[in-house]
Amino acid sequence: MKFIYNFFIFFFLSLSPYSVISTDYDKLIFKGCANQKSPDPTGVFSQNLKTLLTSLVSQSSQTSYASTTSGTDNTTAVTGVFQCRGDLQTAQCYDCVSKTPKLVSKLCGGGDDNVVVVVAARVQLSGCYLRYEISGFRQTSGVEMLYRVCGKKHSGDMGFSGKRDTAFGMAVTGVKSTGGGNGGGGFYTGQYESVYVLGQCEGSLGNSDCGECVKDGFDKAKSECGDSISGQVYLNKCFVSYSYYSRGVPNISSLSDGEKRQHTQRTIALVVGGVAVLGFVVVCLLVLRSALKKKSKYDAY
Repeated sequence: MKFIYNFFIFFFLSLSPYSVISTDYDKLIFKGCANQKSPDPTGVFSQNLKTLLTSLVSQSSQTSYASTTSGTDNTTAVTGVFQCRGDLQTAQCYDCVSKTPKLVSKLCGGGDDNVVVVVAARVQLSGCYLRYEISGFRQTSGVEMLYRVCGKKHSGDMGFSGKRDTAFGMAVTGVKSTGGGNGGGGFYTGQYESVYVLGQCEGSLGNSDCGECVKDGFDKAKSECGDSISGQVYLNKCFVSYSYYSRGVPNISSLSDGEKRQHTQRTIALVVGGVAVLGFVVVCLLVLRSALKKKSKYDAY
């Protein structure tokens, strides 16, 4: 019986709950640092920048997009924006944005010595971005391309271009939609046959402007990536990506990070639950066997 008891304790201790957390949203994609630096002998600019970044990180714990300004003097005021990918949960958004201030300092420099500060910077992670600029900094077009990544060349499917273009059209319509589903609010994910697409606009864009930006992004994806089976294009005010799967889009690819984690946890729960039931049955059988042995022993007298 001592063996059975020890086995019982060991078995259920080994089933302590645990979770699978996805952190694929904090991968650095690119950084953009202005060549211009501003003298900051009094440290006012640096303090405004620090206050701005702290405020943006704080707001990311409640919303996926925010824009704010720190400072009242037109020469030292700083405006900043952050946005998270539309499928991130609030905690993931906060975790992603909270990593950007240190990256801004590390990748773009300036500000630490209170002598000069980079007048504008942007850090783009896979799940969020943060940018800031000094008051009066040159404004760029919302559809200016900042970065692009193209996958390997396509081969095989003669209908690839048609499928890709249809998926692109679905995304353009989706980001303009105000309804539910996968679209609306300037964010869309979906698929057409073997092509998975994602489009997202900065929160400051209206539905129509968002649609135009995403359309321009997909046009640039076609011109920049050609017949590549995957691509990501980052414009100043929107982002698009697509991937082609020769055997069809995997079901889990259409899930958000949170849904993927829940899917994984449900799978683990089913497996662990099945093992727990099996273990309980084994323990009961061992107890029954021990009891029968004792009964046989006493019956012999």
